[in-house]
Amino acid sequence: MITDDSEMATTVERIAWFQQQVAQMRRSEPNPTNYKAAVSGFLAEIDRMQREVREYLCRHPAEIVAA
Repeated sequence: MITDDSEMATTVERIAWFQQQVAQMRRSEPNPTNYKAAVSGFLAEIDRMQREVREYLCRHPAEIVAA
C-alpha cells in the first residue's frame, strides 16, 4: 500500500521500468508464445502497481493522514 507521494513516485518509476522491459522483450522475442510467457509476470506486476497508485490517488490527503 502506498502511503505518501514519495512512495507513489517510486512506484510510478518502477511501472515505467517494467513497461520498458516488456517493450524490449516485445521487440526482441520473435515467438509470440515465448513472448507471452516471458512477459506475463511483468504485466501482472504492472497491473498490481497501477492498482496501488490508483487507490492512493483516489484518497484525499486528509484521509491518508487520518488512517
